[in-house]
Amino acid sequence: MSSTKEVEIVGSIPQEEDQKDPEAGSNSIDSRPKFIPQEQEQEPEQERKLEHDSSLSEKVEVVVERNLILAASIGDDFQLEVTADQINSHCATADTQTVDIEEPLDEETKQLRTTAKKISLYHAALKGDWEKAQSILGADPSWAVSNYITRDNETALHIAAGAKHVDFVEQLINIMTPDDMTVVNTHGNTALCFAATSGVVRIAELMVQKNKDLPLIRGFGNVTPLFMAISYQRKQMASYLFSVTDRKQLSSQDQIELLIATIHSDFYDISLEILERNPKLAIMRDTKNNNETALHVLARKPSAISSRPEMSVWKKRINSWTRGIYEKEVMKTLAHQLVRSLWGHVLRELPEKKMLKFIKHPTILLHDAARAGNVEFLILLIRSYPNIAWEDDEDGKNVFHVAVENRLENVFSLIHEISGLKDFSAKYRTTGQEKYNMLHLAAKLAAPNHLNRVSGAALQMQRELLWFKEVEKIVLPSQREAKCEFESLKLIPSELFTKEHKDLRKEGEEWMKNTANSCMLVSTLIATVVFAAAFTVPGGNDDKGTPVFQREFWFTIFVISDAFALVSSSTSILMFLSILTSRYAEDDFLHSLPSKLLFGIASLFISIVCMVIAFSATFFMLYDGTNVWIPTTVTAIAIVPISCFFALQFGLWMDTFYNTYLSRLLFKPHQRKLFSSSASLAVELFRELKKRRSERKYYRWEH
Repeated sequence: MSSTKEVEIVGSIPQEEDQKDPEAGSNSIDSRPKFIPQEQEQEPEQERKLEHDSSLSEKVEVVVERNLILAASIGDDFQLEVTADQINSHCATADTQTVDIEEPLDEETKQLRTTAKKISLYHAALKGDWEKAQSILGADPSWAVSNYITRDNETALHIAAGAKHVDFVEQLINIMTPDDMTVVNTHGNTALCFAATSGVVRIAELMVQKNKDLPLIRGFGNVTPLFMAISYQRKQMASYLFSVTDRKQLSSQDQIELLIATIHSDFYDISLEILERNPKLAIMRDTKNNNETALHVLARKPSAISSRPEMSVWKKRINSWTRGIYEKEVMKTLAHQLVRSLWGHVLRELPEKKMLKFIKHPTILLHDAARAGNVEFLILLIRSYPNIAWEDDEDGKNVFHVAVENRLENVFSLIHEISGLKDFSAKYRTTGQEKYNMLHLAAKLAAPNHLNRVSGAALQMQRELLWFKEVEKIVLPSQREAKCEFESLKLIPSELFTKEHKDLRKEGEEWMKNTANSCMLVSTLIATVVFAAAFTVPGGNDDKGTPVFQREFWFTIFVISDAFALVSSSTSILMFLSILTSRYAEDDFLHSLPSKLLFGIASLFISIVCMVIAFSATFFMLYDGTNVWIPTTVTAIAIVPISCFFALQFGLWMDTFYNTYLSRLLFKPHQRKLFSSSASLAVELFRELKKRRSERKYYRWEH
C-alpha cells in the first residue's frame, strides 16, 4: 500500500472566490484534505461560509480516516466515495474532488493502520491463509514474529498453532530464530503450549526441532506443555512430549503431578513409564492437591481397572491388526498392572506402621475404593495383604461397613470369601455416645442415589429388605437385638428399619397400586375384545351355524390365539386384583407383591401377543391367495405395539425377576474373586517374597 492515496469524495463542497482566512489556514494539518475554493470577494457572509467549510473539512477528515482503517484491514489499494449526506445534508448537488493524503502520517493514523494490520494477520493465522499473510506483511515478514496481534500478547505463531494449521506454522518457523520460539503471551504460554492443547503432533515436532528447550518452558500455572497435553487428554501429543522432555530437569513434585495427571486421563502406559523411571513416586504425595497419592486417585476409578493383567492372545492379535479396536481394554489391563506395581512398591518400601498410616491419609484408601465400587482395586490390595481388609476408621468402620452404607453388592460379596472371619467384620462401631453394628447400617435408609439404581418405590423397598436380610445372616444373634438411640428412642435394628423406611413403604404401596390399576385396565379391555371375537368369527357362519372358514389353517390359528389371549388377560386381571387387595406389610414387598407384579405383567404381555396374532390371522383368512401384501403389511404394523411394550417394560420386569428369584446371586457371585485358589495365593505370596528379597538392596530410602 502506498503512503499517499487518492480518495474520491463525492459530496457538496462549497466553492469560494477568495482564499481562506489565514487563521483558518494555520489550523489545518498536512494529512488533512485541502479544499481550494474559487476566488470570491471577502464579505461577512462569505467568512461565515468559510468557517462552515472548515468544519466540513474536519468531518471529511474523520470519514476518510475511518475508511482508511477499513481499507487497511482489507489490504488492497482503494478509492473511497463519501456521499453528500455524510458531509452536508443541506446541499442538493454533488461534485467530485480528489484529495491527497500526504506523508508524514500522524501517530494516531499510524496506530490505526497498525491495528488494522494486526487484525488482518490474526484472521489469516486463524484461517491458515499464508498467502494473505504474505500480502499483509509485504517486504517485512519478520513483523509477524516480533509483534503481538491480540490483547493477550499472542503472536501469529500462537494463533496458528492453536488453530491447528501445520503449513502456516511451518512457514512462520522458517523465518524465526530459536529465541523467537520462546515468546510467551500474557499468561506465560509459549506457542508450544497452544500446540500441546491442540493435539497436532506435527506442529510440536516443528517447534521442538527449532528449539529443543521448549518442552521445559512452563506455561500458565507453572506447568509444562507435557502436563497440558495430558490434562487435555491429547494422547499422541502426550506420548511425543514425554519422549522429548528432559525428565532430569523436572522436580519430584513435577513428576508426581505428571503421574497423577496421567491416571486422571487414563494414560496408563505413560503412567507405567513414569513409575518405572522413578519408583519413589509410588509413596510420594501431591502436595499441591491435598497430599494425594497415585493409589488414592486410582481407588476412585472403578471402571478403569481390568480383572486381568493381560488380554487374551486372540484379542492382542485382533488389536494389532485393527486400529486399536480393543484400546480401552488395553488401558484397563495396564491400569491393573499399575495398581499392582504401585502397591508392590508401597509394601516393599514402608514398614507396616508407616504403610497403614500411608493408606489412611489424606483419606482411607480402601474406603475410597469401596464407595466407588472399585472391586478390582480392593481385590488386588487385599489379595497381597489380607489384614488390610480389617483396617477401620475413627468410627470403627471397615471396608464392609462402607459397602453396606453405600449398598454396594459387588464389594460386600467379598465378605463371603473370608469364611469364618466374616463374623468379626460385624463388630460395633461408635459415634459419640451412640453405638451401631453393621445391621444398624443396613436398617438405615439408603441415600437417594443408591435407591435409584432400581426403578419404582416398591422395588426399592424390596432391595432394602434384601440388604437387611443379607446382613442379618452374618451378624451374631446378640447383635440383632442390640439397641441404638434414634430420635430419643432405643431401637433394635428391625425397629430402626421400620422407622427409617416408613415413607418408602407408603410410596411403594402407592406405586404398586397405580401400576396394578393401569395394567388391569389394559387387561380388561383385551379380555373384552377377545371374548367378543370368539362369537363373531371372521367370515361369519353358514345356515347351520358352522363358521365359513372352519377348515382353514388361519382359522385354527385365530381360535387358538384368541383363546390364549382370553386366558392370559383373565390371569393378568386376577394378579393385579390381588395386588390391590394386599395388606402391604414390609415382608410383602420382599416376595409376594413382586411375584404378583411379575406374573401379572408377563400374562399381560402374552395376552397382547396372542391378540395381535389373532388379529393378523383374520387378514390372512380374508385375503387367502390374493393380495398377500395386505395381510403381510398389517402383520408387520401390528408388531409395533408388541415391541413398544417389550422395550418399555422389560427393564422393570427383569429387575423384579432378578431381585425376587436370583437375589442370592446379588451377594454371592458364582466364582471366587478374592482368593481364586490356595495354590494361586501361594504362588502370589511366593512371588511377592521373592521380589522383596531381590530388590531390597535397591530400595533403602528413608521416609
